[in-house]
Amino acid sequence: MGWNKITIDTLTSAEDMISYELTELGATGVEVEDHVSLTEEEMKVMYVDLLPDDIAPDDGKAKISCYFDENENLEHITMQIQAMLERLRGFMDIGVGTISFDKTKEEDWVNNWKKFFKPIRLDEQIVIKPTWETLEDQTEDTIVVEIDPGTAFGTGSHETTKLCIEGMKPYIKEDTKILDVGCGSGILSIIGLKLGAGHAVLTDIDPHAISASEENFEVNHISKDQFEVYQGNVLDDKEFAQSLGSKCYPVVVANILADVISPLIEIVDQFLAEDGVFVISGIIDTKEKEIADKLNAYGFDVIETRRMKDWVSMTAKMR
Repeated sequence: MGWNKITIDTLTSAEDMISYELTELGATGVEVEDHVSLTEEEMKVMYVDLLPDDIAPDDGKAKISCYFDENENLEHITMQIQAMLERLRGFMDIGVGTISFDKTKEEDWVNNWKKFFKPIRLDEQIVIKPTWETLEDQTEDTIVVEIDPGTAFGTGSHETTKLCIEGMKPYIKEDTKILDVGCGSGILSIIGLKLGAGHAVLTDIDPHAISASEENFEVNHISKDQFEVYQGNVLDDKEFAQSLGSKCYPVVVANILADVISPLIEIVDQFLAEDGVFVISGIIDTKEKEIADKLNAYGFDVIETRRMKDWVSMTAKMR
């Protein structure tokens, strides 16, 4: 099987947003190349001791490559990407934004991106480990989450995922039932269950996310009676949303884009148990006020706001 590789010349400041948008357009994988140096803290959490001596100085430029099945309409995809880039230009600098093309075989792409996915320590307790890596120096208290993201977004390395996990952790108890909207690789629910939650229900509109989540539950040795994974759209399909249960989730998490979180705010009360929390992430900082105002308008109080780089996560409760 082959892939169309589409590469965008952009700026490091636009990496996160463009990567998210490409994922939303259906890219099977996204790869970023830049010359941004790792901080000392990042080297610690990523288990990096030494870096090559020949790394070029950071010039603020980046290349973002995305992969689409070779059987998909390349012209249509390119037009969608061009429209997305022009939309982003309206509120941020994306650099030259030129697009180039290449082809690659599946085995080349798989092996290339796996080289860059290493164990990541989220905090003193939780470590994300790719299934093909070996983790050393772990203690009895270490919670190891094995992830093979496959074609679904969510390795735990992105700021939005870290912020969401940080917001979720204080509310996980033995009988907690989690609703994970836009589950990606299933990482949030897997961590929730490893922290002691009783059950998790996951939804996503992407069939790849469903299969990736099920596989990741299996490699983490989580019993099938502890989770349910469904493909569906809670925003557009009322019958599907109702099938997930009414006001029975002490924790609802959503690590998705602000444009999806906004309409989700309008309906999420149907899922939340009394005194339940709505933990949201994936909010670019320019959208923070818009989302906070929307929460307030629909009867929520924001009880905590967390920030990392350009991203914002919030925990909210119904008044």
